[in-house]
Amino acid sequence: MKTKMMMLILVLGSWGAFAQHDHAGHDQKKTDQAMVMFKDPKLGKAYEHYIHVKNSLVASDNEQAKASAIELSQALKNAKVSTASIEAATKLANTSDLDEQRKLFSTLSNEMATLVKDGKLSMGMLYLEYCPMANNNSGAYWLSNEKEIKNPYFGDKMLKCGSVKEMIH
Repeated sequence: MKTKMMMLILVLGSWGAFAQHDHAGHDQKKTDQAMVMFKDPKLGKAYEHYIHVKNSLVASDNEQAKASAIELSQALKNAKVSTASIEAATKLANTSDLDEQRKLFSTLSNEMATLVKDGKLSMGMLYLEYCPMANNNSGAYWLSNEKEIKNPYFGDKMLKCGSVKEMIH
């Protein structure tokens, strides 16, 4: 009886420890994502839409990239930022061609990097990432909430191609 009781306690204890460990990892990922904040909430909203565009391109989903770019364009107008950034988002929103979207995303990313580097980040960290093979080997940058490379210029063809060039605090 004591042996059975001890085995039951060990099994339940092990299961409980595993369950707690597993949940801790999920919570940390959510915390990392939520820790990015901007001094200007309107710019924060625009950045959120930019990330949706990037993630759509990573997934090679041209229709979602277009829809997200439409929202980004409007959010940038509301944030009253540079005309160049609004134009870059609008051009991307006006095409459904995935290759063209990826080409335009390079200009958009450069504009967004300028916006967030101008002291607009109040909490958290962003990563400026770079792929030397994008745009016919002329290279291109993009912003990310995470250090892990997920290349929007090639999607699953070369998902991990690139490196972190700068951390923006």
